[in-house]
Amino acid sequence: MAPPPKPGQRTSTPLKILMLHDLPTNIPPPQAGYTQSGPLFRAKTRALEKALTKSLPTHSITFTYPTGPIHLSTSDIPGYDTTNNDSSEHQEPEPSYGWWRRKDLPSPQNNAETEIIYTGLQDGLDTIAQTIEDEGPFDGVIGFSQGACAAAMVASLLEPHRSDSFFAVTSSEKSSLEVYPDSFISTDPHDEGGAIQPPLKFAIIYSGFLAPGPRYSAFYNPPLKTRTLHFLGAVDSVVEEGRSRALVDVCEGAS
Repeated sequence: MAPPPKPGQRTSTPLKILMLHDLPTNIPPPQAGYTQSGPLFRAKTRALEKALTKSLPTHSITFTYPTGPIHLSTSDIPGYDTTNNDSSEHQEPEPSYGWWRRKDLPSPQNNAETEIIYTGLQDGLDTIAQTIEDEGPFDGVIGFSQGACAAAMVASLLEPHRSDSFFAVTSSEKSSLEVYPDSFISTDPHDEGGAIQPPLKFAIIYSGFLAPGPRYSAFYNPPLKTRTLHFLGAVDSVVEEGRSRALVDVCEGAS
């Protein structure tokens, strides 16, 4: 237990922030930048840590960096191309991880169209929920790219009555849709089916995007009420600005 403050000494307000990493970058191995995980994400964001700590001197900030559970291959990385690599110099990259794996499948309504599926999403959300159970509750979340999309999902899942939105959607649709994850439901009998922690106070989203299609609509309908701050990459080659703005449009507290 921390010692009590001395007379006249200012106490620091605890602030816990969940940090969600992005996908690996589009840089062929063995060059730096390919791998991605919680520890590597922390190494890349130390400047952000220092800036926030300096900007909030009355707070004692804790940053938590989980690693996504989905082990990625080079084919899972947007724009990844090894065709120009010298096979004699080629070597396997270090392990990389994501929160889900994207697949484009024929739409069940129209085979001429494709439907984007996030395979492993439930595993990704379960990993985040376990982090909340172990190290939370968190005051806010910061995410980059795929981690930013996940950050918006987490903020949504922790809002009051969001599970009702999932139930309403899955009850009215005949197709297989995402369901509210059990891992986000509190096991405390006094919570009466509430979430595993109170709603987040904020979400900071760097190059985020909307999970497309009706399968994921319950994350965004009704719109998110959590306060969000969005950073859009006008020259981002992976997440186009229009995709990021689509996420902004479903966040009532966006800035």
